[in-house]
Amino acid sequence: MMTADGPAGLRIPPDRGVITTAWPSATLLAQTWDPALVTEVGRGAAREVKENNIGVWLAPALNIHRNPLTGRNFEYFAEDPLVAGTMAAAIVRGVQGEGVAACIKHFACNNKETNRNHADSRVSERALREIYLRGFELAVSTAKPLCLMTSYNQVNGRHPSADRELLQGILRGEWGYAGLIMTDWWNLVDHAKEVEAGNNLKMPDGDPQRLLAAAQAGTLSRNYLEANAKPILQVLLQLD
Repeated sequence: MMTADGPAGLRIPPDRGVITTAWPSATLLAQTWDPALVTEVGRGAAREVKENNIGVWLAPALNIHRNPLTGRNFEYFAEDPLVAGTMAAAIVRGVQGEGVAACIKHFACNNKETNRNHADSRVSERALREIYLRGFELAVSTAKPLCLMTSYNQVNGRHPSADRELLQGILRGEWGYAGLIMTDWWNLVDHAKEVEAGNNLKMPDGDPQRLLAAAQAGTLSRNYLEANAKPILQVLLQLD
């Protein structure tokens, strides 16, 4: 299955010669206070995704506007988790209503671009639950996105893609998420540790030699590999 970026419409490199619609940014969509309208935007974007033979649209993004200078704020909806979660769910419903997989991102606490591969977001349990995870919880529970992307940054000293408590304990265990979990592109996390944590797919091409060596050495169980393959296959079967 092919993936392509968003979130302000389908993003295809200019040298491909494909013209796509530039939809309003997420921040502007949130200011409509109209989830039904935002769902229609999702449907429109998904039709262009399908038209170009792409199965997964890497959108919407719903991290919190923590600082007005954050470089990717235009990709995110708001500083309020209720607004962010509600609007993200609306986009997901529109996209997946057209037989395309939506991929909500960046899970979690991705609130700055500077030093994003090495930043460590330090946050209390209460703030994490009530602000930074709440929007994701709303989107997962009400719209059931087929895909979710983990973030580059660490959260309290642990990379989300290798944090079993976050992925299996909260995301899958508490929220009941059943979709595919993927990394952001070219992150700097050990692939074997991500497999053990339940991160199903390392993008864009993973580190198969590292996984093979870990499996042969007995430090990575085949059970983990099989468990991570299952959600990928399930998503493939749900695409048009």
